[in-house]
Amino acid sequence: MNNVMSERFIEYDTVLDLCRNRQRRIILAVLTNQQRSVPLNDLVEAVNKHDHHREDTAGSEDEISEIGLSLYHKHIPALEEASVIAYDEHRKLVEPTERFDELEPYLSTVLEADPELESPVEL
Repeated sequence: MNNVMSERFIEYDTVLDLCRNRQRRIILAVLTNQQRSVPLNDLVEAVNKHDHHREDTAGSEDEISEIGLSLYHKHIPALEEASVIAYDEHRKLVEPTERFDELEPYLSTVLEADPELESPVEL
């Protein structure tokens, strides 16, 4: 029983670590809502919209580029390293994995606790 409890704590710690960053929370919230592969560009637009609290999805080219670079070089690799997503670089698709499905109940709890994310976070 202790092994099961330890695994749960490790998973929950992993969720908390992954959710520490707002842009990752937005990515995880979109994937939770969509339940499918999502193009990287759609995630960039979602982060732009929800992270900057924009009524529309407009942003300067520099802002959009900065978000894209941040997701590509920092947040997507962190999520991939935790095995909760797979990134198909050729097709530029972010796909939730089986591990994502296992962590989803924990994710939902953490994401719902974020007062700045209105649920569901949509594209």
